[in-house]
Formats: sequence, structure tokens, C-alpha cells
Amino acid sequence: MPTWLQFLFNIKGVRTHVLTPFLLCAFVFFPLASQAETIRLTIASSHNTALPWVGVMQSHVVAQANMRLLEIESPYEIRWTEAYGGSLYKLENTLEAVEIGLTDIGWVGTLWELSKMPLQNVTYFSPFATDDFHLIRRIMNELHETMPALNAAWTTQNQHFLGGSVLDTYHLMTNFPVESVDDLRGRKILAPGVTSAWLEGTGAIAVEGGLTSYYTQIQTGVADGVLIMMTGAPAYRIHEVAPYITLVGIGGQLTGGMSVNLDAWNALPDDIQKVLSNLGGEYSLKVADELAVRYENGLAAMAADGAIVTELSELEKTRWIEQLPNIAGRWADAAEARGYPAREVLEAYMNAIRAAGAQPRRQWDQE
Repeated sequence: MPTWLQFLFNIKGVRTHVLTPFLLCAFVFFPLASQAETIRLTIASSHNTALPWVGVMQSHVVAQANMRLLEIESPYEIRWTEAYGGSLYKLENTLEAVEIGLTDIGWVGTLWELSKMPLQNVTYFSPFATDDFHLIRRIMNELHETMPALNAAWTTQNQHFLGGSVLDTYHLMTNFPVESVDDLRGRKILAPGVTSAWLEGTGAIAVEGGLTSYYTQIQTGVADGVLIMMTGAPAYRIHEVAPYITLVGIGGQLTGGMSVNLDAWNALPDDIQKVLSNLGGEYSLKVADELAVRYENGLAAMAADGAIVTELSELEKTRWIEQLPNIAGRWADAAEARGYPAREVLEAYMNAIRAAGAQPRRQWDQE
């Protein structure tokens, strides 16, 4: 109610029935503020919200978007439709689902898109570079801003990149003890997609699989173990079938990111674009923060539940690294042959790691 009407109500002796006709006229000339214009958006993922890169979309992006719009006094509000846990599409379709607009916003697993998005996989082809996934997050988000080829990988797939998602460093979980790289020889280890390259030279046999299938595959003898991030293992009880956790430190990774369909993005008002851009950066940071907590808690919980945690010796880590072929060079050659500036991205990534004071165990860009 306008201040002058409040004043009238406070005048002693003024009766309500006297003011009523006056108020009716006042509201004709001073209408109530119009409601915000509603923009409908769908946000979805192939995985459930128990995983940080999905959970943060719900707990932060969805939760904060309309509050941020209110803060800037935007005339718009978002009406969200949320579809997590593969209810709209499965893990093999994360890129296409956003591309064709099956969802407006979604988490895209670039680790499965070596053909369409090879440059985003630079971290997977430079193992043992760094375990610091917060550093990887910062570097890869910055490279998306400074290197047009990285951003173009998204726009080519009809998407606008909002923020990257990282994973903690990979370790080894097996149903047998590992004290030496030689213990892996002849063993079947789950290492899907690009991670299979990390086993080259060890004598292990790489087996395809996914986080949701690892338990059964090990339980039924399809595999003897898995290369896995510790934040993903506890929720799926992997330690029950692979109780030997060997800390190797193959390195943190960029696994993908949150993106928005480009057609939907271009149709959004500037206010919503601004809010979503800010939330995209925050999403990336909060995923990494959540990983840091889950890494320590998850490792401790599995150990308390009977898992046997050991660390591979420095000598054996060095042996593992030195036995690897030049997988970064092989990846770069293949990508360069298709017109992608892979060596430039590799050099920028490795230089940024060194500039931050980290010490890669192998200088992939210098081979």
C-alpha cells in the first residue's frame, strides 16, 4: 500500500467506511504490481542427484536462480521441470539430449565424446599430471574462455557452456592385493572409454563398464577390479566386491559440464542469461568443493566398513608411469589430423599446471 494511504489509516478518528470508497478509487489508479513473466526451463541428467555434478544442479542452480532474479529486480521468473536419474535420457545420450533440446539444461559427459569433443578430453590423455581437481577446474574453465576451439566444441553441438565438472583423482579397487604394477598382469580391470589407455604397459586387460554396473561385473567375475574415483565408489558399495583400495593418484579429470541448448539460450532474456552464467561458474566450484568433502569421507567410510587401504609405493608409481606409451602424443596426433588444435591445448593445460606450482609426474607436452 502506498505510504500516503498508510498515513490515512493512521489518522485518529477516520472511520474505515469513510475510506473504503476512497481506497477502491485509489486501486484503480494505483494497480498492484504485475506478476513476473514465467520462463519454462527443463533441467535434466542421466545420473541421479546423489552424485555431485547432478546434485549441485538441483541444490544450487535451481534453488538459487529465481532468488537471483529477484535480487536484480528482474521481471522474469523460471518455472523449472526437473528430470534427473535418467528419466529423460541415458548416459550415452547426454550430449545429444541437450543438442536437440530434449532438455534445455543438462550435464554433458564429455569423457564419452572423444569423437565430437576431443579437446575436452585433454586431462584423460595426460594422466599423473595432478591430483588437484580444484586446479583442474580452474584451468579448464579459463581455457574455455581463452581458447576459442574449446568453446566451439560446445557451440558446434548446439550448446552454450556454463561450467565444467571435475572428478577427484582415480585410484585402483580390486578383489586382490596390489603391491606392484606386476600384480596387474593378466587381470581384468574395468577402465571404460579413454581410461583404458592408463592400463597400457601394465599387462592388465581393460574391460568396459559404467559406475552403475561395476559392482555386478566384479561380483560375477567379468572383472577383477576397477580404476575409479573414490567419490563414486561408496554409494555403489564397490568395496564390498573389491575391498583392496590401492591409492595410485592417476589424476583428477574434467568429465564434462553443465550446458544449455543454444537455441533455448539465444531465446532467453538477458537477465536470465546473466543469472545462469553466474550460476554456471558457481556450479563448477561447488561440485569441486563437494568432491573434496566426499573424497575424505568416502575413503574413511569404506575403510571403516572393512576395505583395506594401501598406497602404491613411489617406485611402483614411477614404473607405472614410465611403462605408459606416449598416449598424449597419440591423442594429439589423431585430433590434429581431424583439424583440432590438440597440441596447443595440451601445452596450455600443462603450462598452467606448472605455473600453479604443481609438479606433473610426466611432461606430456614435451615428448
